[in-house]
Amino acid sequence: MSLASLPTAAREEVRRLLHGPCDPSFLSALHKTLSDDSWSGAGGADRPGDRLLRRLGLLGEMLPAADHVLDDPARLSTAHAWTAVTDPSLCLAALVHHTLCLGSMVRLADRPGERLKRRMEALRTGRAKGVYLVTEAGQANSHLATRTRAEFDRGTGEFVLHTPDPQAAKFGSAGTLDVPQTAVVLARLLVDGEDHGVFAFVVDLTGDDGLASGVEVSSPLRLGALPLDYVLVRFHHVRVPYADWLADGAGFGSDGAFHDPAGGGPRRLQHTLRVGQGLWATMPAVAAATARQSAVQAVGYARQRRTQSSLAPGAPLLAYRAHQRAVLGALADAFALTCAADGARAVWSASLAAASAPAGGGAEPMGFTPWAAVSRPLAAYKAVAVRLAARVTADCQSRCGFSGHLDVNRLAAYHGFHHAFDAAGGDSRLILYDIGRSLAEEAAPAGAVPRAPSVGSPHWWPATARRHQDGLTRHVSGRLRSADPGDPFGAWNPLLEDAGVLGELYANALVAEDVARVVDGIRDPDLGRALRPLAALHGVTAARRWSGSLLAHGTLRPADVRALTDHADELCDAVVPHLPLLREAFAHPEDVVGAPLAADDYDAALGATLTWTRGGAR
Repeated sequence: MSLASLPTAAREEVRRLLHGPCDPSFLSALHKTLSDDSWSGAGGADRPGDRLLRRLGLLGEMLPAADHVLDDPARLSTAHAWTAVTDPSLCLAALVHHTLCLGSMVRLADRPGERLKRRMEALRTGRAKGVYLVTEAGQANSHLATRTRAEFDRGTGEFVLHTPDPQAAKFGSAGTLDVPQTAVVLARLLVDGEDHGVFAFVVDLTGDDGLASGVEVSSPLRLGALPLDYVLVRFHHVRVPYADWLADGAGFGSDGAFHDPAGGGPRRLQHTLRVGQGLWATMPAVAAATARQSAVQAVGYARQRRTQSSLAPGAPLLAYRAHQRAVLGALADAFALTCAADGARAVWSASLAAASAPAGGGAEPMGFTPWAAVSRPLAAYKAVAVRLAARVTADCQSRCGFSGHLDVNRLAAYHGFHHAFDAAGGDSRLILYDIGRSLAEEAAPAGAVPRAPSVGSPHWWPATARRHQDGLTRHVSGRLRSADPGDPFGAWNPLLEDAGVLGELYANALVAEDVARVVDGIRDPDLGRALRPLAALHGVTAARRWSGSLLAHGTLRPADVRALTDHADELCDAVVPHLPLLREAFAHPEDVVGAPLAADDYDAALGATLTWTRGGAR
């Protein structure tokens, strides 16, 4: 069965599954933009900085107006997801540009004046590159102890931005010095020597004449897995106009007294960092798009590649069970990420509708890090999405032999992007530690455990994961109760690894529930028959990864775990007949991907990229 053979209503279901409520005209325009010569710069010889700005401007044309850039989460996430499939490094630059830099201006500026509006429009149209500077290089958990200072000068009404010592230098992708760069810089606000918490300030780093006065950058810091213009940035008494303070409701009264409705301290930091919700909500869509493309390429390669093994000479790779479990399991995980992207968009949309309220419910107290306190579900989505996508892309890369490692086939770039992003945008390990801590401290008495459905059901893994989460929560909270409450470090230090496992299970259960919800909502019978075994295969694949923990805590019995491989094989058999439809639906257009491995005839496509040199007769 092909995508074209499905009824119109079923094709519409596929489009909404992959791209949310984005309309076909937007997807068509996005396809045209990413495949056009103006995107690739064919025939041009512009500088790297100019090329980057041109691409950011073309993406900006796909999005709402600058001051409404966050109003359409589906359009924002889809544009960046397709960009990741084309160029992962550009996707990261665009995520910082749109969700963090421009997003800070949208969410934290009280009443943007003309000066800020011009900056925002310059970012949207690609006349300036957006930068976000929060991390300080000299200490761990620097977000909790920001040392860059912004001292209010009552005489001029300006803020004086200063890096107090080399350890407080900011790390970020701010090394493109030949184009205008506008940064959102997080700094500790001091008024008459009193600390009022961490706020965001808009600062021009570079202009037409190079670095701005008082701004100092290091030589480039190379990162091969995710190549961008990383540098360290220091500020030397840089004057920031009052209008460039993203005050977020704070200000000075007629008597000159400072006021902040957030209350200062940790609450102020939570408010300032809530712009990260847009990044976290977008990452599952990015992870899903690159994972789907990776899995489609790996499945296509396995169908084409003939083996010369003595077991079955001439059999395709996909005939081998070990290979099936890997690449069809990757396809199932990519589908799960697609469902998670829908779940994350829904949480973020609710947060935007609630304006300043943190996503996913009321504010949490600050724990080990600020991230889970800003939004527990969105932070969890970010962590689980990048980790699962890194696993999928790595597995697909390794299953494609040397072809998986060729740059032209993009799998190495996809894996590098997600592997590096585990520590970016909020360190995933710290996020999961913090979620596990919160769950253990909130632990309630165990309730009745519902009977789990059969393993072949998409509902088996969500029920099993939540039951396992309950058991792990009781385990961690029990150990915590036996520790000295007067020594938090002594209590938590031996439990951090268990807390991280608990946090990761919470995130995996979110994804599992999204999968079950999406499959339950499929109306077309043929589409449902294709997606239900894929959904169940994700659950069995996840359970096999978690088998040690599931056994250790008695959630599954040894016989249950031994049977998982047979269940995986049965589900692979159920998925195989639907592979033509799934590959067609999940693949991005070949002129957007540009990878020979995406072609129906890989050998011919790779050959078309090569030139040959023959030595002459001697």
